[in-house]
Amino acid sequence: MTDRKPPGVNFESWVDRQIREADDRGDFANLPGWGKPLPSLDTPYDEMWWIKGKMHREGFAALPPALALRKEAEDAMAAVNTARSERQVREILTEINEKISTALRMPPPGPPLRLSEFDVEDVLAAWREARSE
Repeated sequence: MTDRKPPGVNFESWVDRQIREADDRGDFANLPGWGKPLPSLDTPYDEMWWIKGKMHREGFAALPPALALRKEAEDAMAAVNTARSERQVREILTEINEKISTALRMPPPGPPLRLSEFDVEDVLAAWREARSE
């Protein structure tokens, strides 16, 4: 390989020419995400970024099912605290209670579940009390 440009070859390389011609044809116009910032631009560098991204795209969870359900129950209670109506509270609790009920009937692999269904009326009473303050 030589460091000098071979005679008869233009300064623009074959690859650069391909890119320029594609740009001239408009092949790069209106691509998905065009004009939007990169989603990970402000996050610190993580060596495992591609593994985490692949797991997220494939729907794999890093937590065992029992722990994931515990986390989901915590998130549901946080959603209850920010709910604007009793109907929303009931919907959130009904959804998580169905998942807990299923897990209690057929325990998932991993650590013990240590969850029971939420008492909708008790949670609603606490929600009403918190709203009145």
